[in-house]
Amino acid sequence: MKRYDLLTPEGTKDLLFEESMLHRSIKNTLDSIFRKSGYSEVITPALEFFDVFSLNSNYFPQENMYKLTDSKGRLMVLRPDSTMPIARMTATRLKDATLPLRLYYNQKVYRSEPALKGRSDEISQMGIELIGSSMKMADLEVCSCAIDTLEAWGMKYTLEIGHIGIFKELVNKIDADDNQKEEIRKLIEKKNFPALNDMLDSFGNSPAVQSLKKLPSLFGGEEVFEKAKKAIPDEKIRFILDDLKSIYNDVSALCGKEGQVTVDLGLVNKTDYYTGIIIKGYLQGHGAKVISGGRYDRLISEFGYDVPAVGFAVDVNSVAKVIAKNGDINSYKPVSDVIVYSAPGNEVKGIKTANKLRAKGDVVENALFETLDAVREYAREKRIAKIVVVEEDINE
Repeated sequence: MKRYDLLTPEGTKDLLFEESMLHRSIKNTLDSIFRKSGYSEVITPALEFFDVFSLNSNYFPQENMYKLTDSKGRLMVLRPDSTMPIARMTATRLKDATLPLRLYYNQKVYRSEPALKGRSDEISQMGIELIGSSMKMADLEVCSCAIDTLEAWGMKYTLEIGHIGIFKELVNKIDADDNQKEEIRKLIEKKNFPALNDMLDSFGNSPAVQSLKKLPSLFGGEEVFEKAKKAIPDEKIRFILDDLKSIYNDVSALCGKEGQVTVDLGLVNKTDYYTGIIIKGYLQGHGAKVISGGRYDRLISEFGYDVPAVGFAVDVNSVAKVIAKNGDINSYKPVSDVIVYSAPGNEVKGIKTANKLRAKGDVVENALFETLDAVREYAREKRIAKIVVVEEDINE
């Protein structure tokens, strides 16, 4: 019989020393960015009723959720997402609050992804939700905050923008059921052209089918908008493209020298969840997204409060991986400034001395060795620059 008392569950890991400090540093940076933009922190329970995530729209397949029951036998889950609990909270405790609401969170989400190797089932997330405005300015504010977040790490980055409305308009024009639409969405998102073409061939050769085949290839710079108008001759989609182009130009003007804004009309994740603009952010040297979000104007209405919203989440785990790969992880290694050695009989005096040094801002350890030579050896190994010896009044 296998024993698991020495292992962590798949998709989880222990964070030691510099890794913990790196995560804390990332969270402190994001906390400052969000607060300076006028956002207030909220915390939702790690445990939620399953009903929160099983609304009219199936945003999260139940096989991807960690489930358990409470003392009354009610089905519960470890939250797989932070936005939906915040939507629940907005529709209940914050229903009478003045709009717009600017909220941010710093918490973990839990998702079971058995098909993914090297996955994280326990993900540290921070993000913002701007609730109560459908204005273009709200979209730009969120995009600007995403740029500030990407720029905070001092490396090159890319912010991708798209619009879920284009896919929805096209896919609703073909005779496909919900399961087929979801399969088409996945193939477009993965840019799997051969499988996408094979599947769409079964729906005939209509303009909508031909446009869906081209959707994954419509990515790049400003030239994408003209290509899309030629590839998708649809009046309603033309209006969507004009609005998206306006946002693209404004976001590009906000982007710093290390940044690049691209448009990708194949951004089609969570079609029931998002209703408008979609954004994804990437950092140099890391293929996975570190930011994802967009506009979700109908989500909160499923909890009984019809207000628009837009936001994004930062995958802290992914940001930490990029910094560890591209930067000096040792710069986050905890190092004490001083170690205090108390000669026998002077322990209380030594602790008081350490506390006085801490009050001045130093990071101070109490030596737990019997000889001063052992303290010196330990200080060398731990790169502690200063030893204070109590009793003999010697500073080294």
